[in-house]
Amino acid sequence: MALVPFVFADICAHPKSRNLKNAKYYLAAISAYATWGFFSLVLKPLKAYASVDILFYRIFSCAILMLLITALFKRKALADAVARYKALPAAQKRSVMLLNIGGSVFLNINWFSFIYVLNHVSIKATSLAYLVCPILTTLLAFFLLHEKLSKPQWAAVALSIAGCLLLSYADMMDMVYGIIIGLTYALYLVSQRKNTGFDKFILLTFHIVLSAILLLPFYPAYSGPVPTETHFWVYIEVIAVAFTIIPLFLNLYALKGLNSSTVGMLLNINPIIAFVLANVVYHEHISTLQLAAYCIIFMAVLVFNAQLLLKAKAVSEAASA
Repeated sequence: MALVPFVFADICAHPKSRNLKNAKYYLAAISAYATWGFFSLVLKPLKAYASVDILFYRIFSCAILMLLITALFKRKALADAVARYKALPAAQKRSVMLLNIGGSVFLNINWFSFIYVLNHVSIKATSLAYLVCPILTTLLAFFLLHEKLSKPQWAAVALSIAGCLLLSYADMMDMVYGIIIGLTYALYLVSQRKNTGFDKFILLTFHIVLSAILLLPFYPAYSGPVPTETHFWVYIEVIAVAFTIIPLFLNLYALKGLNSSTVGMLLNINPIIAFVLANVVYHEHISTLQLAAYCIIFMAVLVFNAQLLLKAKAVSEAASA
């Protein structure tokens, strides 16, 4: 929870109108990532099932639900999005289509790798992925979106890389899996920061439906027998609604008001919760070296946000003077 003091200091440091505007974006991001931190609680009970089957039914369920919601409640937003897209110049149309197709592909890879690693490698590896992801997001945002970083923030990036290298020494494969999961989600975050001008629910529906279409040809060859156990379908629907549609929508909504680096750093809420669950609930062994590496990365998060925290405090003191 290292970022929470920064978040609320930043919110409280601005005038009331901006407080409310910033608060809703921060709250959206925090809610999404806190929810994903508890993902293992609903994914571990499905350990007996193949990762690809969980992925298939998760995405197919999400696609059906999103299409039903759009048909019942979002028809006007869909019509507006189609009209807006048709009015774009040809070059911008290609750009929008590439951003959305790319978003769907990144989500598919991220979801499958996350499910596989959590159920068949370790929760620590998935926790590491979302410690690596904020740094990858920050670097991608700097090079692709030209978001500026201060010298202390660059120092934080270097510190985090050092922590990740230490973790790779402790367990190289955890690091490899972590980079794959983290990079795919970082690419999704950065691509969707540029994907503006359209209703976020419609965009999310497009991403999930396209993901389902991309997976559909693989279903006959790679799926197992259709599960008949009631608990499987209950968990799948909980995953689809509470751990996919709602947090992904909140994530896209947060990107409307926050830059990619800030949203990426808020992502650290996820692995902090997952790290605690891995140790307390699932009793996964955590070595002294791994613990030291996690501490270094958490310290990097504090350093990254220290300048913003001090600035927010200064503004708050000036406003109250």
